[in-house]
Amino acid sequence: MIGGRMYPGYERYWTAIQNEPNKVAWITGTAPTAAEVAWARFAAGTPHYVLSTTLAAAAWPNTRIVRKRDDIAALKRQSGKNIYLMGGAQTAADFIDAGLVDEIRLIVYPLIAGPGKALFALTGQRRGLELRKVQQLPAGKVALTYQIG
Repeated sequence: MIGGRMYPGYERYWTAIQNEPNKVAWITGTAPTAAEVAWARFAAGTPHYVLSTTLAAAAWPNTRIVRKRDDIAALKRQSGKNIYLMGGAQTAADFIDAGLVDEIRLIVYPLIAGPGKALFALTGQRRGLELRKVQQLPAGKVALTYQIG
């Protein structure tokens, strides 16, 4: 699951890695890592749902445009695998507020980035998060998994 504003960049990035795994990525300025190449191949075979009221079509394989949050809520009620929400910030905050998110996984990069939308401050409501897992990643990154309480 991905928001409609984030999807075009996602599609462009992962398609480029899938098609040319040894070429420098346009957004990072470096060649993709082995893990990114593996993810691009995995993602190409994974169903994607794009929440958008404006996008008409998606070029990424196995991708379906959905128009309403209720469509995702209906998917969540079905049996099967978990839904992985990749963002963006407003979509994530909206889904958290609607009670559709069970767990948050964050990768913390040791750098300060420019302006953007606050992920958890859309409604101003405080939420309890319980740390479930910490994983150290290469280059000083840390993956954190939280349960929403």
